[in-house]
Amino acid sequence: MNRMRLLAAASLAFTFTCLCGSASAQSAEIVVVDDSGSEVRLAAPAQRIISLAPSLTELAYSAGAGDKLIGVVEYSDYPAAARTLTQVGRFDRFDIELILSLQPDLILAWQTGNPQATVAQLKQLGLKVYIAEPKLLESIPMQIEKIGRLAGTEAAATNAIQQYEEDYASLSARYRGAAEVRVMLQVWDRPLMTTGGNELGNDLIALCGGRNIFGDLAALAPKVNLEAVLLRDPELIVASGVDEARPPWLDDWLQWPSISAVANGHLSFIDPDLTQRHSVRVLEGAALLCEQIDRARKTRINLERPARLP
Repeated sequence: MNRMRLLAAASLAFTFTCLCGSASAQSAEIVVVDDSGSEVRLAAPAQRIISLAPSLTELAYSAGAGDKLIGVVEYSDYPAAARTLTQVGRFDRFDIELILSLQPDLILAWQTGNPQATVAQLKQLGLKVYIAEPKLLESIPMQIEKIGRLAGTEAAATNAIQQYEEDYASLSARYRGAAEVRVMLQVWDRPLMTTGGNELGNDLIALCGGRNIFGDLAALAPKVNLEAVLLRDPELIVASGVDEARPPWLDDWLQWPSISAVANGHLSFIDPDLTQRHSVRVLEGAALLCEQIDRARKTRINLERPARLP
């Protein structure tokens, strides 16, 4: 049997299973509009869910649907229970045959991270796909709410949203109106990459009363040059690499003592999982970032304070 026949057979088996299940479903139809503008319709709450992004895996757990996850992609490592689930590939390349064999009744897909053609193929094979694109801090509760509705875990989702909104409001009240600090969030070193104005990192900086020195750039993870950094003179440089260890390239900035962040000792690091994943844990990263920005703010205030006369 060739690949296409195998996919067709698996799809037919999945469709038959769904039809049998819907015939006995007692609950009302669930309808949710996803971030692509498409309606996702379920005859009953999803019981077998696959997540195609680590951030969506975390959101599913926050929504109370963690025990319904049957498959995830690589790097879905939080919470610890996610590490025990079947991996169906990476966020940018996944195994359709394996996905079909797991017979999911819902797939959570990442709009700009997953290959669009492959996600479209999953839909064509009869799978229910909810496409998400959380961009800002304020969009995270909406994703939790919708996933909770699709999984029938609204109560748990509501509790998670309430806690998230309380934590968000607390940080906003404490820092958002504080004196502005020039911040650069560095994603990588070669090439030198930062955070533009349409990214989660920019939102985090604004929440903490900072100003992203590259917030005028529309590109995602824009490449910049050294001269641009020197000209914009950040007061804080925060590294956010690819793992939880402080990247050695952060110390390369010590070669440029004319930068305020270097001169005043404000080179810092935050685990990228806390600044780049659109999940409730991003507020943990926000709290750390706010503290770092506040230290740079206090340094500036001390430097600007007039010296006392003897």
